[in-house]
Amino acid sequence: MKKYVYMFPEGNGKMRELLGGKGANLAEMTGLGMPVPQGFTITTEACTRYYEDGKTIYPDIQEQILEYLDKLEKVTGKTLGDPEKPLLVSVRSGARASMPGMMDTILNLGMNDEICEAVAKLTNNPRFARDSYRRFIQMFSDVVMELPKSTFEQFIDQVKDKKGVKMDNELDADDMSELIVLFKDHYKKSLGEDFPQDPKKQLMEAVRAVFRSWDNPRANTYRRMNDIPHSWGTAVNVQSMVFGNMGETSGTGVAFTRNPATGEKKLYGEFLMNAQGEDVVAGIRTPQPISALADTMPEVYNQFVDISSRLEKHYGDMQDMEFTIENGKLYMLQTRNGKRTAQAALKVAVDLVDEGVCTKEQAVMKVEPKQLDALLHPTFNPEALKAATPITTGLPASPGAACGAVYFTADAAAKAHKTGLKVVLVRQETSPEDIDGMAVSEGIMTARGGMTSHAAVVARGMGTCCVAGVNGIKVSEEDKTITFADGTIAKEGDVISLDGSTGNVYLGAIATQEAELTGDFGRFMGWADEIRTLHVRTNGDTPRDATQARKFGAEGIGLCRTEHMFFEPTRIKAVREMIIADTLEQRKAALAKILPMQRGDFEAIYRAMGGLPVTIRLLDPPLHEFLPHEDDEIQELAGEMGVPFEKLKAKVESLHEFNPMLGTRGCRLDVLYPEIAEMQTEAIISAAINVWKEDDLRITPEIMVPLVSEINELRFVKKVIKAKADELIEASGLKMKYMVGTMIETPRAAVTSDEIAEEAEFFSFGTNDLTQMTYGFSRDDVGRILETYFEKKILESDPFARLDQKGVGRLVKLAVENGKRVRPDIKLGICGEHGGDLSSVEFCHNVGLNYVSCSPFRVPIARLAAAQARVKELGKA
Repeated sequence: MKKYVYMFPEGNGKMRELLGGKGANLAEMTGLGMPVPQGFTITTEACTRYYEDGKTIYPDIQEQILEYLDKLEKVTGKTLGDPEKPLLVSVRSGARASMPGMMDTILNLGMNDEICEAVAKLTNNPRFARDSYRRFIQMFSDVVMELPKSTFEQFIDQVKDKKGVKMDNELDADDMSELIVLFKDHYKKSLGEDFPQDPKKQLMEAVRAVFRSWDNPRANTYRRMNDIPHSWGTAVNVQSMVFGNMGETSGTGVAFTRNPATGEKKLYGEFLMNAQGEDVVAGIRTPQPISALADTMPEVYNQFVDISSRLEKHYGDMQDMEFTIENGKLYMLQTRNGKRTAQAALKVAVDLVDEGVCTKEQAVMKVEPKQLDALLHPTFNPEALKAATPITTGLPASPGAACGAVYFTADAAAKAHKTGLKVVLVRQETSPEDIDGMAVSEGIMTARGGMTSHAAVVARGMGTCCVAGVNGIKVSEEDKTITFADGTIAKEGDVISLDGSTGNVYLGAIATQEAELTGDFGRFMGWADEIRTLHVRTNGDTPRDATQARKFGAEGIGLCRTEHMFFEPTRIKAVREMIIADTLEQRKAALAKILPMQRGDFEAIYRAMGGLPVTIRLLDPPLHEFLPHEDDEIQELAGEMGVPFEKLKAKVESLHEFNPMLGTRGCRLDVLYPEIAEMQTEAIISAAINVWKEDDLRITPEIMVPLVSEINELRFVKKVIKAKADELIEASGLKMKYMVGTMIETPRAAVTSDEIAEEAEFFSFGTNDLTQMTYGFSRDDVGRILETYFEKKILESDPFARLDQKGVGRLVKLAVENGKRVRPDIKLGICGEHGGDLSSVEFCHNVGLNYVSCSPFRVPIARLAAAQARVKELGKA
């Protein structure tokens, strides 16, 4: 029989794929002799089988779970459901990749009416026993039976109000008994059955619920954002409970070996006495800093400091740890590599190298490439910030500057974002269900919660600004208002600004400034550049794009889209004259007006790139895009151009195509109107000659012919290009070289790439169109399809955001192999937006491309992704 369950001592830290991250680390800590409450892990394979078997835990897996429960009972000397020696357990998820807060947990499992009273007598602590039972009822109802947690919170508030107290820990044993009755009554009224008293039934239902949570909406969203496959599944960890809510000699906490916001080498975290772990992360009570534990329990604190240091050295990275103290004894419940801000990630990586803990290769693997995005965008202008007065202050939970319109629910924030608004999500406290709204927000503000609350941890992982635990404010989701301590009210849609580095909150917008990439960033990216072999270029159509991209380390331009220059208001009239021309002479006259404009553009771009390679794509979009389509707009343009309305309207209608993306565009324009290719070639080559002569920048222009599907198309257009280019170069007296290549963006081009390589000196993969044509999706309309496809597990990610390696990637690989066979020195790159996606960059490295090209702000991300791909290839991670 296949093994689906492992006791902690049977596993180790290398078994993440099978035991999940949490299970593997619990096993590893057990092996290191650390104080870990014992338990067992149900493997990720059991989860995948649960889904394969129609969301059923088959009898053979249930038998193994009960077999290992028996082993745990023998190890602990306690038995699930035995009032003499009761065993209580936690049931927690644990995927192989950390997904904090995305899946479900059940604590205190094994509690029922009889066990509750037995525990009260055994511990001589009725409040503790009844508090644990009411927590279990609430958590089981929420996680397993899907009764909203908020409905139970209402009962807690009622009891607190009746007693005249504010905090949960001010309720006594009798109050807890009252809550148990209220909770059980609510359970029965809602579900039509009594709360389950059989602990083994509770266990199986809890395991099923954790498996089910792998497929909940927030987990699915998180996986899509972080490229985690659905097929991985989650493990389930069943662990004997230790209790932080047994009184003032017990407690619970979360800590990091270094500051996750700044990277400072100092133990950082929070704890609560007489509490369970959920209390710390939920933000219901304000925790104490971990340093205060040195005064509360010095021996425990010293032990924890020692364990923290050992764990960081063992794993070679900053650790995020959960712990519980039960009657003065420390227990470790979890360790994992800690989520951190981009600034902290860079500092930790650089410091670990300086401390001799890891190599440069290992260091570059400790920063998630997409985190760098948080460092590349504007921060608040210091002068504007100095002139502003904060209306309130909270905890600086995740640094950065955020400015946007206030929204009070994740759904409202997401809807506002879709309209183009920048939004700030404001909540009493966030929960995992808020992930969609958090993902689209510029910043997050919560009234409750500390530095390790859900909002703080998730925001840091996303690189999103967060101010948590803002005192003195009242957040009303119902009224859609924030009421500040001075009585000021901000309503939905009002703009606020958050400073995640100080915790300050401001009404209105504050001016920002560009980020400066210095210090740790420079050193770290220098290591990445030393390691990587894949070059990184930018997609840039203006000198401004080029300058920005060079600042971010671009090594050239991989795609300059000339049509963007055509749309400029000062030149659109000449373009339209060219389109509506009746004769070749008229068309050439219009093109002659465009020529100096294009030449000037290219000169400026060449200069901005300082001699680095520049690939310029000839005109690509259909001509109808340059003309109006409504009668009133056509009438207005006809008047401006001095042509009859009927003539212009007839021209517009003649250019109409049912599917213009598959129509008269790309190289087809140059076949129909060779004079367009001739003019653009003259602009490209003459600009290079001028810059060579005036600035001594020895340019080798790369001229790219788009949308080629047939070798004869490329031969025809290349002949036009060469005739004009050779003429200009000979007249200049320079020994300037140039290259003619093509975009591989149709499936036919990919499969006939050996023929195309006979004429093309370089291939640039236009994976946006290649994806569109391979799937048969319209990239402009696919959004409405994708959400349903995600929901039904037809697709796991957007193929326009993350390269489809099975289909589109196979075409790329085929074209690379064919191209190199015919032309061994062929230059190979990618210029779709996939060039800035982590997994896509790794794929490009592995198939042997020379470079990737992406938007300017994604250049550092691609540089780091390329370095990480090389480290993986070398096996030095």
